Amino acid sequence: MSGAAAALSTARRRLVVDSLGIWVIAIIVGGIFGFTARQGGLSLVEAIAFSSILFAGAAQYAAVGLLVVNTPWPSIVLLVWLLNARHLLYSASVAPFTAKFSFKLRAGLAFLLTDEAFALTTAHIARLGRIDVRGAWYAGFTIFIPWNLATIAGWLAGAALPDPATIGLDVVFASAMAGLAVGLVKDRAALVALLVGCASAVAAALIIDPSAAIMIGGLLGPLAGLALFRSRA
Repeated sequence: MSGAAAALSTARRRLVVDSLGIWVIAIIVGGIFGFTARQGGLSLVEAIAFSSILFAGAAQYAAVGLLVVNTPWPSIVLLVWLLNARHLLYSASVAPFTAKFSFKLRAGLAFLLTDEAFALTTAHIARLGRIDVRGAWYAGFTIFIPWNLATIAGWLAGAALPDPATIGLDVVFASAMAGLAVGLVKDRAALVALLVGCASAVAAALIIDPSAAIMIGGLLGPLAGLALFRSRA
């Protein structure tokens, strides 16, 4: 085996090892999403569509919460876009390594470029000094496959449970969103987005109406984070 082949083999083994924890997280959080989607009134087909088409983690939770309180679709679309705006930066970071790829290949990899896939892919690129197409596909499907399977399992499991409020599971959505929000705080802009979003949501719930809290907090928080990011750029 040549030196390049050995380096590639070693890097791929490290990629697989790094992905093991992500599989566990995807199964747990994806299962919780399936459960909360069912409690939010989504059918199994709708829950699957969320995870396979939107495929956006925290944005999926936010969208379900907004649907529950009958938020207009334009507001939901705007919130989802704001929550996922960071993927523009992810794509720009990886783009120089994929410039010679076909449009279809770049589009496929871009669709699978989540937070976790980006972390795995960029670490893999750093080890090799170039992008490994098979490794990039693996990084993307590492979250896509368990997330979607767990969504189905979580939705089906919800059918076997009694009313969530009777066993203390009525707080699953709020707890899951809180955990995801804290997990996304990786810099000052994200922290500002979290604090502004929480404060404005609480204020909206107290002053206006609880149904408006998710929409207002979800819009003002990301806008504040983006404003800080642009001012520091």
